[in-house]
Order: sequence, then structure tokens, then C-alpha cells
Amino acid sequence: MTAAPRLAPGDPAPDFELSDDSGNTVHLADLRGQRVVLYAYPSAMTPGCTKQACDFRDSLDALKAAGLTVIGISPDKPEKLAKFRDKESLTFPLVSDPDKSVLSAYGAYGEKTMYGKTVTGVIRSTFVIDADGKVEKAQYNVKATGHVAKLRRDLGLD
Repeated sequence: MTAAPRLAPGDPAPDFELSDDSGNTVHLADLRGQRVVLYAYPSAMTPGCTKQACDFRDSLDALKAAGLTVIGISPDKPEKLAKFRDKESLTFPLVSDPDKSVLSAYGAYGEKTMYGKTVTGVIRSTFVIDADGKVEKAQYNVKATGHVAKLRRDLGLD
């Protein structure tokens, strides 16, 4: 499998309708008029993904104040996402993409290098989607630690 095409600023953000950690359906089209941060992570309750989720949680007030809605996306089932949300006191939706179709559409699933080996999996990525549903920022292969602080700087929040 080769990497999916990557999105660039100005591209339309692929729409999705996915179940979240509370059993609700999150439809990207319903968020038109808002700016959305969609971040893709490999697996709930792993050290790096926990650090990243907690960084988003801890920055949520500043992101919301800037008019941004945060959504996390992974292949995990909603039940695992609910446990992750409760364990880490996460206050933003986590959506489940078990067949990885949305992750693939965003270019966030495919070949990546991990510990010197080429593997297929979720590529840790962050997308900022503008109020019109277009990609404002597409950041691939982001670091779990320090990424939210960098995103805040990139968005002019710090």
C-alpha cells in the first residue's frame, strides 16, 4: 500500500459522518461556519496519543476562544474511545473510523516509517478546516509531544 494523496491548503476537506465516543454521529458538514481542528492519532490509551490528547484538552479553552472546534479521529471503536475520554477527562469528541476510509481520504493512513521499518498505519496528522469546509492547514507526521503548542503558534494564538 502506498501513501494516500495528501491534502493541501485550499483543498476541500473530505466530508465524514462517524460515530463518536458518546454514541453520537459527528457529521463534518454540520460544522460548516466553524473552524475545525481534526487530528488523527493511531491508538487511544497509548503513551504518545495520551500525551497529545491531553495537550489538546489543556489547550481547549484557547482554541475555543479562537473559534476552533477540536475533534480527534482514530480507528478505535467508540467503546475504547469512551474509556479513553473518561480516563483522561477529555472534553472534545473522539470519532471512530474503524475501516480507515476517512483517515485515508485525509492522507493520514498509509505507509510510514516506524523504528526504521516501513509499516502501514495511521500517520499522526492535524488538519485545520475553515468555516467553508476547505483545508486551511494540513500537517503530517507531527510529533505527539509539543505539537499542540506548535499548532497554537502557527495559528497565532501564542
